[in-house]
Amino acid sequence: MDRREIAALLAYIGRLDPRTIRTDQGEARDQLAQWHELLDNVPMATPHGWDARTVARQHIRLSPYQILPADIGRPWESYRRDRLGQHTDPTPSVDPDDQAAWTAELVGTRHAVAFGTTQPAQARAITSGRRQIDPELVARLREIGSCIPPAARATLMPYRPVRAAREAAVAAGETDALSVRCPWCRALPGDPCFRSSARGSVPLGAPHPSRRDLADAERAQAPEQPALA
Repeated sequence: MDRREIAALLAYIGRLDPRTIRTDQGEARDQLAQWHELLDNVPMATPHGWDARTVARQHIRLSPYQILPADIGRPWESYRRDRLGQHTDPTPSVDPDDQAAWTAELVGTRHAVAFGTTQPAQARAITSGRRQIDPELVARLREIGSCIPPAARATLMPYRPVRAAREAAVAAGETDALSVRCPWCRALPGDPCFRSSARGSVPLGAPHPSRRDLADAERAQAPEQPALA
């Protein structure tokens, strides 16, 4: 904010909280200089969600203490951090071999996001799978039971021993113990159980008994479990 905007902000604050009004000309000049020195890099308002007057009104409404420049500056810094936290750098449009131009465009985009002149660019999320699936594909997957052909699955078995053991257990009608989180070692579903040692975590060849008991209990509550994809 320039001195003129600071003066307008102080006049607005003075209407809401007369304690901030300085009747002496010298005190008013010093107050204006102080606020300008501390808030010269804070805009009065941005196109996307920031308004110093709104921040000031919120402080006066909720706090019994007289407003200070820090009560404007702190929310501004939080606003900047939040916006940059939502931002994912888009690929610059310049030649990637031109390092200076590449960096300048990234910095310019981040500056525009932080100062509220443009919206953060967010990475697109993975689709949720709610799109219409080809009925022939659905029928084929139902027929073979997996998107991985049997021949390919057999070829991959030596390289996926844990997965192969799970599939064999399910095919034999046994409970897939790795389908639940282990209550003993806290291994996540799909991950093998482990034991801690001085060198770190060591995967185990068999799940903990308590994990198998938990999987049996959940299977008993929901007997129709889908086959492993």
